Amino acid sequence: MVDDIMKDYADTTAPGASVLVMVDDSVVFAKGYGLADIEAREPVTTATNFRLASVTKQFTAMTILMLAEAGRLRLDDPLEQYFPDFPSYGRGIRIRHLLTHTSGLVDYEDLIPDTLQRQVLDPDCLDLMHRTDSLYFPPGSAYRYSNTGYAILALVAQQLSGKSFPSLLKESIFLPLGMGTTLARVDDGPPVPNRAYGHSRTAEGWVKTDQSQTSAVLGDGGIYCNPTELATWVRALWGHRLIGKAWQDSAWTKARLNDGIPIDYGFGWHLDGGYPHHDGSSKGFRNHVLLFPDRRMFVAVLTNRDEGRPRELADRIARLF
Repeated sequence: MVDDIMKDYADTTAPGASVLVMVDDSVVFAKGYGLADIEAREPVTTATNFRLASVTKQFTAMTILMLAEAGRLRLDDPLEQYFPDFPSYGRGIRIRHLLTHTSGLVDYEDLIPDTLQRQVLDPDCLDLMHRTDSLYFPPGSAYRYSNTGYAILALVAQQLSGKSFPSLLKESIFLPLGMGTTLARVDDGPPVPNRAYGHSRTAEGWVKTDQSQTSAVLGDGGIYCNPTELATWVRALWGHRLIGKAWQDSAWTKARLNDGIPIDYGFGWHLDGGYPHHDGSSKGFRNHVLLFPDRRMFVAVLTNRDEGRPRELADRIARLF
């Protein structure tokens, strides 16, 4: 039973989780556990919106693939086409390298100066690339997971669309699909409805730990969503409502390095294990979503606590169905 697997999140005095299983476009299990906010004593439901953290990357990738299908960009476009003043070390970087974590760009987190007291934003991630003079490796020669690439992809999508990234997501994905409460959160934007707050365990008990210095970067992790609307998203992927089948299949196909060796990542999706999935961890949140496209099965486990192994939970739940 799912309740047995999720028993550690069932404490009605602690931060919890929301779980959903969909098979053949029908939700066969959906349930909330624990609290969305320990101070307000607000329970988690399947309409509770969690910070997706890196699960956001599949949405950022989608904005790029939609632009590519529309002929607005090519995946082999060079980075300097969009940012002419990018440091010379990035000359070999293409859009597809950003999508597949094969750009070699240094993680922006490692370049944040100690003197910066505010939260980092997506444009800051681009600016921080001027604080180094090299890549981890030549573009396309290796794989190294990097949040930097997805922050820059959000800026590319923003530049080509002429819209802010939250507006682009809302107008091109969320509203057309009926994801009415999903949003990319910004301080001066609309509040997150049905919001789950992040928490961490201390010696004195659970405390809110909802935001870090990098929590305001949108392209790599800034979307809030709930399992019910994630199911709507997945139905749209299976039904090719946003991009055609060939483009969607490419997102779920292992990318290849320059020497032809495949890696376990596509466009916004991990592909180890033979199926698309993605984790999302940030201060106070740990999440996992997994898909079995051939079986039309989807599992989401979203949690608002800074501990646990959601992928293991999702895998165990998937085996039940």
